[in-house]
Amino acid sequence: MKKDKIYIDTSIVGGFFDVEFEYETKKLFKRLENQEVIFVISDFFEKVYLTEEAKILGSKYVEERVVGETSIEDCFHIVLATIENVDVLASWNFKHIVNLQRIKGYNSVNIKNGYNLLEIRNPKDLINYED
Repeated sequence: MKKDKIYIDTSIVGGFFDVEFEYETKKLFKRLENQEVIFVISDFFEKVYLTEEAKILGSKYVEERVVGETSIEDCFHIVLATIENVDVLASWNFKHIVNLQRIKGYNSVNIKNGYNLLEIRNPKDLINYED
């Protein structure tokens, strides 16, 4: 069975130490420990790089007003996950990433530019509740 590739942004790492997000974050990391999933992130686990292609797509999110210029770092998480064609991006960032309006915007730009739709979820949607 194919393992899901989950791009985790820096909020997931921070959630490991945050009382509000600790439980679900640790359950998600348990899935990694059990070798059920593969984590992808720009500087951890499976390393991906911010290429010229990624910078161009990130600027398109800003041009299409999905987010403002001050949120370009958040765009780069979306871009890297999109270009790497991961199964899902996990984040606790509800303002700029796990936000229905923004997800629609990111995916609209992705489709216009020949990329696949990107599934974006918070860790609560990615853990096993049977345990």
